[in-house]
Amino acid sequence: MAERRGAMTPTSRWATRSRWPLGWGLTAFVAVVGLGLGSLGALLWQARALHPAMLWEEPWLAAVLRFTLWQASLSTLLSIGLAVPVALALARRPRFFGRRLLLRAMELSLVIPSLIALFGLVAVHGRRGWVAPLRDWLGGLPEDYLYGLSGIVLAHVFYNLPLAARLMLQALEQAPAAQWRLAGQLGLTRGALWRALEWPRLAPLLPRLAALVFTLCFTSFAIVMTLGGGPGASTLEVALYQAMKFDHDLALAALLALTQLTLCLALWLLALSRGGTPSLAVSARPAAIAPRWWRRDALGASRVVDACWLVGLAALLLPPLAAVLVAGAWGLPELPRGASLAPAALRSLVMALGAGLGALALAVALLVGSHWLRATRRPLSATILEGGGQLILVIPALVLGTGLFLLLRPQLGSGWQGYALVVLVNAFMALPFAMQVVRGALPGLSAQERRLADQFGVRGAARVRWLIWPRLRRPLALALAYAMTLSLGDFSVIALFGSPSAPTLPMLLFQQLGGYRWQGAAATALLLLALVAGVFALLDRLTRRPPRHAGAFSPSPEIADARLP
Repeated sequence: MAERRGAMTPTSRWATRSRWPLGWGLTAFVAVVGLGLGSLGALLWQARALHPAMLWEEPWLAAVLRFTLWQASLSTLLSIGLAVPVALALARRPRFFGRRLLLRAMELSLVIPSLIALFGLVAVHGRRGWVAPLRDWLGGLPEDYLYGLSGIVLAHVFYNLPLAARLMLQALEQAPAAQWRLAGQLGLTRGALWRALEWPRLAPLLPRLAALVFTLCFTSFAIVMTLGGGPGASTLEVALYQAMKFDHDLALAALLALTQLTLCLALWLLALSRGGTPSLAVSARPAAIAPRWWRRDALGASRVVDACWLVGLAALLLPPLAAVLVAGAWGLPELPRGASLAPAALRSLVMALGAGLGALALAVALLVGSHWLRATRRPLSATILEGGGQLILVIPALVLGTGLFLLLRPQLGSGWQGYALVVLVNAFMALPFAMQVVRGALPGLSAQERRLADQFGVRGAARVRWLIWPRLRRPLALALAYAMTLSLGDFSVIALFGSPSAPTLPMLLFQQLGGYRWQGAAATALLLLALVAGVFALLDRLTRRPPRHAGAFSPSPEIADARLP
């Protein structure tokens, strides 16, 4: 026992002697929490002269608040309610033609920019869209059903139903195989399977998933701006934008931002108190489908019911995505003639790269500091340090941007400084997603590998280069790809602080859609989609090649086999 304790001493002493991980973590924590709380303080200071009762005493503000809550609640109810039978149908049908394509289309909801999805929805459901002949033949739907409340809810369901169903399917696939084998041997009925296996897997996920979907719908900006159809379908996010951009009423903008933050924070606190801690990240490699054995509920009429749900999901997802590709192909001749496309694309890429690297640096610093604190047996401090990066989850992008603008207003100029603020806000908004991806790979070496490295004297930069980096390079690339994609598709913050004369690709696409320049919009949407796909493909290729001289310290198969989606 003494020999064992002595063998562990050099590793522990080396792991805790250097305090640079803690310094990095504290620096990132102070930056994130300081600017986050500072922006909230600026909002509180600016809104001190306004009374919160204005929200229900002022008719226009009361109508905006009611519509925001109504559309978010309705969108959440439909997204979660429809996602349950879709996830169950996918779990019951582990093999059918097109299943992999359908799952890939569902995962696109995590990364596809909202304006690209809107372009596809307009191409399919617009007045002259793909479904116009069917709509005229049925005669039951109005021509403008895509605009107003119905259009906003349809777009939110298009975005959030696949995300919710994919996460529910992942929870169902994590059930132990022995349970499904026993259920097959016992021949459990549909109701018994739901009570014994499926509902216990879904119940812990629903509160946090509902809070996530409600927050996304509550803070939706591009969808409401494009499909709102007038002041009668305005939300708090749009009203905040109008107060800042056109009315220059900073106090009202601060009041709206605080209202939005208070409601989102209260909802998340309620969800966290009831929902446990299920992961909200889609697995890069889906688990094998557990119910490979005979299921009594998979026979008979359930085949028709499941087929209806899956065909309905495909009809919701695939036509808008195909419309983007088809319209983009027709708009290819506009690419050489679009004088503003190349500057907008370059501007978007530079800003996305800056935001992605910023989010990645903050995520690694917070996680390294947290890991150092756990190694020194300070779990509470590690939780607080790591929780600083999750604070951004409850602060919508427009709220954070408004607070930072009010905080930095005396020193904030125009032009590149406004774009720098956009990069900072996008980096903060991508931080929780980057931490979610990197967290699993960061602990790195096992105790046996650390002891072997100590015996060979592999420490410091050499240990990072030969042992840590091979394990981190693919998760870091995936985190960077997600962060850059979120920034590439951003419209809310750039619409507030950007310049219409120097647009990014999302702003240019919005301008073209608003001006009914259909071919130009198709070319812009295709270019934006190509950039999103190119970012993932490039980072995947750059990190696929195995490191030279890795030898015995090559990464584990689980990490080495990971692939970017």
